[in-house]
Amino acid sequence: MAKLPAVCPFCGGNLVVTALQCESCGMVFQGQFAAPRSASAFDRLSPEQLHFLEVFIRSEGKFSRMEKEMNLSYPTLRNRLRAIIRDMGYQPEGEEIAARISPAERQRILDALEAGEISPQEAARLLKGEGD
Repeated sequence: MAKLPAVCPFCGGNLVVTALQCESCGMVFQGQFAAPRSASAFDRLSPEQLHFLEVFIRSEGKFSRMEKEMNLSYPTLRNRLRAIIRDMGYQPEGEEIAARISPAERQRILDALEAGEISPQEAARLLKGEGD
């Protein structure tokens, strides 16, 4: 029996189950039912993303080997990996910190550092989003 996809393979939209049938008696229930949530974050990935992960694993996570096999640049590989991480429901590490402080707050911290109002250690702590 085929596995129920988590998203539409055509457009990536949410799927709605419209019929359920009992394997035992054949009774059919029709309506609109929410598709069950996948038990695995990998089920949310496209075939291309799964292929990327296969190459990533086979290359032991070494982008230099992936660059040759996939004929893609390092920045492209890194961006595709980050997209996969996001599509799996996680946030890439660099984006966690960036999300903690606004660009205006970041600039305020850098201005304070340049003016000598805070130490480099304090600026680093603040830029990591570790409070005021």
